[in-house]
Amino acid sequence: MNLTTERLLLRDFVESDWEAVLAYEQNPLYLRYYEWTERTAEDVRAFMQRFLDHQKQDPRIKFQFAVTLKSTGQLIGSCGVRRDSVEASEGDMGYELDPDYWGKGYATEAARAVLHFGFSHMSLHRICAYCVADNTGSAHVLEKLGMQQEGRLRENEYYKGRWWDTLLYAILYEEWHALYNDLSLQQNV
Repeated sequence: MNLTTERLLLRDFVESDWEAVLAYEQNPLYLRYYEWTERTAEDVRAFMQRFLDHQKQDPRIKFQFAVTLKSTGQLIGSCGVRRDSVEASEGDMGYELDPDYWGKGYATEAARAVLHFGFSHMSLHRICAYCVADNTGSAHVLEKLGMQQEGRLRENEYYKGRWWDTLLYAILYEEWHALYNDLSLQQNV
């Protein structure tokens, strides 16, 4: 399964992608808002195995795409949407990006494609996303997508010796459709 945008190709992960994922997940900037203090090859392989297992679902309800640059094929992150069951009308979206590619609009571009996929291919009614409140860059991406902040979970996560607030964002199909009716995304499904 592939999704394409102006600058990106979002594709299913393959086993050999683990090295590229490990390279950016070891970056201290990447680790800043995660509970992990380090990432090993074993950690990343186990992390990616979940994505490979999702590809075997029938029907498939969880999609995590490798985000690659169309121009070079370089893997720069991941972005996905998943729901809890075939009948579920709500999904949640998540993304991560190599810090070397932050601030260039790639996260927004990838997440916009995944929202489109969730609403058009998965027929979802609502898609939500969570981010650590201190991660203002991620919150900004969600707001640029037209998602609305629905709540702040105060000190609901504890790691790295402190409590963290989490923000909940969501967008409904009708809101997405009004914003992106003219969106020209190519999808190969």
